[in-house]
Amino acid sequence: MRWACEHPDAVRALVISSTGFFPDGKWHGMAKAMREPVTGEQLMVGIDRGGFRALLRGSSTGMTDEAIDEYWKGYADDTRRRAQLELYRSGDFSKLEDYDLAALGVPTLLLWGEDDEFAPVGGAHRFQRELPDTDLVVVDGARHFVWEDAPAACAEALMGFLGRVRGSDVLSS
Repeated sequence: MRWACEHPDAVRALVISSTGFFPDGKWHGMAKAMREPVTGEQLMVGIDRGGFRALLRGSSTGMTDEAIDEYWKGYADDTRRRAQLELYRSGDFSKLEDYDLAALGVPTLLLWGEDDEFAPVGGAHRFQRELPDTDLVVVDGARHFVWEDAPAACAEALMGFLGRVRGSDVLSS
């Protein structure tokens, strides 16, 4: 979303799912631990494939072995684990004060899991209040990994949104 704000001429529509982009945002528990010096390193050293699998399966009703394999790639070696820590530690919410996502004025699909414990659905409702021209789809029973939990519902919502956006001639230029 930072990139979109920095390149507004390249953005014709947005799909936002399971995240926040608010200067007054709060980190969930795992992110807080990853951001903390020493604690984050201990977490990264202690994570193994089995524990990672259990974490993802506990956060998603639809997490397949194939999906877990893909997500694991981001933690598969020391370099990637350090990158995870750097990513979380570089994301100070206060840095978002200079970004104005609403100024893009583009159609936006908000696609959320009803039971997202990491990015609660309240964030989707806030995006809906703050951004013009939004479609909000809250997927019943889905959690943080809404695309894994409900791929057909997500695809249907995305295709409907793209059809609307294309019909408004936004994508044809």
